[in-house]
Amino acid sequence: MRVKGGKSTHRRHKKIMKAAKGYVLSRSKVYSVAKITVDRAMAFAYRDRKNKKRTFRRLWIQRINAAARQHGLSYSVFAHGLKLANIELDRKTLAELAISQPQTFGTIVEDVKAVL
Repeated sequence: MRVKGGKSTHRRHKKIMKAAKGYVLSRSKVYSVAKITVDRAMAFAYRDRKNKKRTFRRLWIQRINAAARQHGLSYSVFAHGLKLANIELDRKTLAELAISQPQTFGTIVEDVKAVL
């Protein structure tokens, strides 16, 4: 007696073809090509979820640096002052304050300058 496993194969193929929806030409029509493309896409997605965090951190640092320089401090001096002043705000929050509420950011810079 021989078992072909058609149902499970069909289910597996269907999952890949659903993920390949919207791809061009055989990438969305042929299973073997779609599988390679989907695997590659998943690898890129995994990698870029990590890169996204790096990119945003760099952006926040640039924004904080620009705002701190308007008050006469570099980013590194400002970060050191934050540590000395026991101000525990993350980069995301500081960058948001620098853009949306410059007066509040200015107050933080004054606190940092007082400690330095």
